[in-house]
Amino acid sequence: METNRSVHRNLIGGQWCEASDVTQNINPSDTRETVGVYARGGTAEAEQAVAAARAAFPAWSCTSPQLRHDILVRAAQEVMSRKNELGHLLSSEEGKTLPEGIGEVTRAANVLAFMAGESLRIPGDRTPGLMAGSDTEVTREPLGVVGVISPWNFPMAIPAWKIAPALAFGNTVVFKPAELVPGSAWALVDILQRAGLPDGVLNLVMGSGSQVGGVLSSHPQVDAISFTGSVPTGRRIAVDCVSGPVMKRMQLEMGGKNPLVILDDADLAIAVECAVQGAFFSTGQRCTASSRFIVTEGIHDRFVAAVIHRLEGLKIGHALDPATHIGPVVDEKQLFVDLSYIDIGRKEGAHLAWGGQRLELAAPGFYLQPALFTEVSPSMRVGREEIFGPVASVTRVRDFDEALHVANDTEFGLAAGICTTSLRYASQFKRHSQAGIVKVNQATSGLDYHLPFGGRKASSYGPREQGRYAVDFYTLIKTAYTSA
Repeated sequence: METNRSVHRNLIGGQWCEASDVTQNINPSDTRETVGVYARGGTAEAEQAVAAARAAFPAWSCTSPQLRHDILVRAAQEVMSRKNELGHLLSSEEGKTLPEGIGEVTRAANVLAFMAGESLRIPGDRTPGLMAGSDTEVTREPLGVVGVISPWNFPMAIPAWKIAPALAFGNTVVFKPAELVPGSAWALVDILQRAGLPDGVLNLVMGSGSQVGGVLSSHPQVDAISFTGSVPTGRRIAVDCVSGPVMKRMQLEMGGKNPLVILDDADLAIAVECAVQGAFFSTGQRCTASSRFIVTEGIHDRFVAAVIHRLEGLKIGHALDPATHIGPVVDEKQLFVDLSYIDIGRKEGAHLAWGGQRLELAAPGFYLQPALFTEVSPSMRVGREEIFGPVASVTRVRDFDEALHVANDTEFGLAAGICTTSLRYASQFKRHSQAGIVKVNQATSGLDYHLPFGGRKASSYGPREQGRYAVDFYTLIKTAYTSA
């Protein structure tokens, strides 16, 4: 196994390849600590990986569903059996707390197991044709080589929910993880490879987005791209995907500026927990985080006071400390973005009601107090632009109708939530919210792995991820007519 080697290398064509360059994987909880040393590939490695995936596709696409099922089951079992170890690794490189890290690894194992089952029930239809003696079949086939480009905030769960369906439905994969979190990605690929994947079916190229990602999005031998990341990067990938001689299929999951509406009739304790869990846990580094609290006048002041009281009881600290509720920001660059937006909010006239200070703890790391802004108008940048950190804004509104309008007044449409005891308002919000995911009396973050995931507007483009709906992206539909 590769774990005994000092450098964790890229996997291309079934071989762990020597690297011309390496990167240090730094722990954001303690920047003195190196989590590991990982290969840093470039365009040459990406080209080789695409060639390997293309060569492996014909045989793999014709394998039995049972073989693909068994490989994914073995991988799921190993991930689950090692959840504490892998959760420790994940939390060490990404900064989310250890319970969150173990929870994410558990989710990855569940995704692998679920998609193993889906490999055995690929849907299709057979019906009589309209001509006498004619039969028709509608079948699904693997689409080819899939480029997977994943973000740093869920370094094991998101790769799992992209790679598992790709493999389950007979595709080959070139996987480029985020540079900040290579450890979790490497561990997942190592487990899948040892579970029995033939050489070249799954390839790992760690490296920069501009080089490795650029090759995947523009290469004529890559048939599809599944991407999660920022809106600007997603739009560049979209241009690449449609600019070549053959247009690629694309699945783009991008940003969010997710509202949580709090109505006067809400259960205050539930509303506060939904707000704090959704906005600030995982250091706010979730695309489904509740970054906008839209609160009606009758409950506004009590809600703000209760949220502040809850924040005062949270400990920000080392991700592996059992007492920690919120870990560090992922790196210095993201910390600078968070602090910059806190400064922007002040200059725009929003009131910083609590937090927003960089913290100096015993271990040198990227620690930030959660920030809560009040008196935020919908036109302010802190109320419109995705920050991707533990920064949330409160906007006061008159009633449900204004709350719904403000909630939908955004270029994004990923997740939205409402806290209310009114069945009428809950039903109206579910129907009229312009988001792909709607929660009632729940935090906007947190998703079931067997259900579809994705948004609207600038948040998402392409078929949904996860659950049985994943088949829509990872397979091609063929209609065949036969006459006797």
